[in-house]
Amino acid sequence: MLNRIDLRGSRRDPRGLLPRAQLDVSVAVEKIRPVVEAVREHGFSAIRDATARFDGVELERLRVPAEAIAAAAEALDPAVRAALVEAIERARKVHGDQRRRDVTTQVVPGGTVTERWVPVRRVGLYVPGGLAVYPSTVVMNVVPAQVAGVESLVVASPPQSSDGLPDPAILAACHLLGVTEVYAVGGAQAVAMLGYGSDGADEADRCEPVDVITGPGNIWVTAAKRMLRGTVGIDAEAGPTEIAILADDTADPVHVAADLISQAEHDPLAASVLVTPSVALADAVDVELGKRAPATKHAERVHTALTGEQSGVVLVDDVEHGLQVVDAYAAEHLEIQTADARDVAMRVRNAGAIFVGAYAPVSLGDYCAGSNHVLPTGGCARHSSGLSVQSFLRGIHVVDYDAAALREVAGHVVALANAEDLPAHGEAVTARFGS
Repeated sequence: MLNRIDLRGSRRDPRGLLPRAQLDVSVAVEKIRPVVEAVREHGFSAIRDATARFDGVELERLRVPAEAIAAAAEALDPAVRAALVEAIERARKVHGDQRRRDVTTQVVPGGTVTERWVPVRRVGLYVPGGLAVYPSTVVMNVVPAQVAGVESLVVASPPQSSDGLPDPAILAACHLLGVTEVYAVGGAQAVAMLGYGSDGADEADRCEPVDVITGPGNIWVTAAKRMLRGTVGIDAEAGPTEIAILADDTADPVHVAADLISQAEHDPLAASVLVTPSVALADAVDVELGKRAPATKHAERVHTALTGEQSGVVLVDDVEHGLQVVDAYAAEHLEIQTADARDVAMRVRNAGAIFVGAYAPVSLGDYCAGSNHVLPTGGCARHSSGLSVQSFLRGIHVVDYDAAALREVAGHVVALANAEDLPAHGEAVTARFGS
C-alpha cells in the first residue's frame, strides 16, 4: 500500500527525497488577507459575515454564555470526563516541572544581572473543529499557560451547529480547566479576532486583543497566524500532522500498521512514514495495512493519506542510517521501535516528540502521557520546539550595578563605544563620574 523510497547505499542529504505534504502557505495568505483585514477594520460584523460564509452559521453573539459552558460539562459522558480529568492531572504534573526560576548572577561585587521569567498577560488559544474536534487540545494549550502564570486565557473554536456553539466536549474541557472566556469563532477570522480584538455593541460581541496565539489549525488558520506574526506572538505555523516510525526487524508489524493508521485518520494530508532497514517488516506492514485500513471508521480518509505523496516506506541500510534519515525528516511525532529503543531514541536530534518502544504509541502522547501534543510539523522540529510552559514566558534581564562596579568597568565601555563610533555611549558612563 505504501509508496517506497530506497535510500540503501546512499548517504547523501535525503531531505529532498523524503515524502512530505506540499503546502503553499503564501498562496493561502493572499486568499485570507481580505478576511483578516476586514476583521481588523470592522470587528464583529466582519467576523459574523465570515462565519456565515465559511461555517454556515449565523452568529448572534461571539462569546459563549457561561451557562452553555457549564451545561456542556454537566452533560459530558462520565467516561470522557474521567479521561479529561486524568489528562489534565498528568499534563499539570509534567508541565509543572518546566517552570523556570529567576536567576541572579553576581558579575562583580556590587554588580548583578537577574534573569526574570515573566508570563505574557493574555493568550488566545485556538482549538480546531473541522474533520474532528479536539477537547484534548484545550488541555494541551491551557495547562502550560496556566502553569506559566498567564492571567487571562481565551479560547476560540468554530461553531459546530445551528445553535452557534463550539463542540460540547470542547466547552466541557474549558469548564474543567476553569476557562470562562470562550468564543464560537473559527478559521482565519478567529485568529484575526484574537490578534486585533473585536468591538461590538456589548460584552458578548467584544474580545480584547491577546499577546500570544497558540494552537493548531488548518492551512487558513496557519496563513492567518503568519499574517499576524509580529502583531502578536505565535507558537508555530502548524501543517498537517505527521508520524515517522524508525523500526527494525524486532518491531511488531501490527503495532507499526496501527500507529501509521492512527495518524492517517486525522486528515487526507496527514503523513505516515516508516523508516526501516527491514524489507520483511515493510512487507508485513503492508499486509497489515491492507487488513486494517479498509476496516477503520475513516477508511476513505486513511486511504487517501497513506497513498499520498506525503506517506511511504523509506528503506535504509541499518538503524544508524535510519537515524540520519529521521533527523533529516524531523518528524512531528517519531516512534522508535528497534532493539535498544531507549538508547536509539536518546541519539535523535530532530523531532517534535519521541515515543520509545512498543508501548509508547503516539496516541498515548495525544491524550494521557503528560507530554504536549502541540508540536512542530513540516521539518520545523529542526529549529523549533513543541508547546510548553516556556512558550508563555519571556526572559527579562534586570541589570543592577552600583557606582563602584560601574567605575571598575567604565574604561572598557568607553573603549568599545569609541570602537563602534558611538562616543555618546561612553559619555553616558563618564558623565556619572565628572569626567
